[in-house]
Amino acid sequence: QVQLVESGGGLVQPGGSLRLSCAASGSIFSIYYMGWYRQAPGNQRELVARLVSGGSTNYADSVKGRFTISRDNAKNTVCLQMNNLKPEDTAVYYCKARITTVVDGPGYDYWGQGTQVTVSS
Repeated sequence: QVQLVESGGGLVQPGGSLRLSCAASGSIFSIYYMGWYRQAPGNQRELVARLVSGGSTNYADSVKGRFTISRDNAKNTVCLQMNNLKPEDTAVYYCKARITTVVDGPGYDYWGQGTQVTVSS
């Protein structure tokens, strides 16, 4: 079984910073990508940032220049450094990874439980 566990959410004032972390554990053969999504009340879940194993990254336009995704392949972790946070960044942030659990097996998507980020004065 595979688990993704997030940490680092909380309450921060506008202009502040937070760092989210996500650790994957369990029966892992390889990880194709790890990334972060978010969902605000009444909205659909959306991509925030994603980092593929080859090194390419994708960011939502709304976070470019403010958020940075990084990954530690040896530890199966992914982090999201969020700077200059805005009230519209308030959401539940979810970690997602596409993981293969056996050699030459298919990759499946796994989600973390989510961590709340609230940006408010």
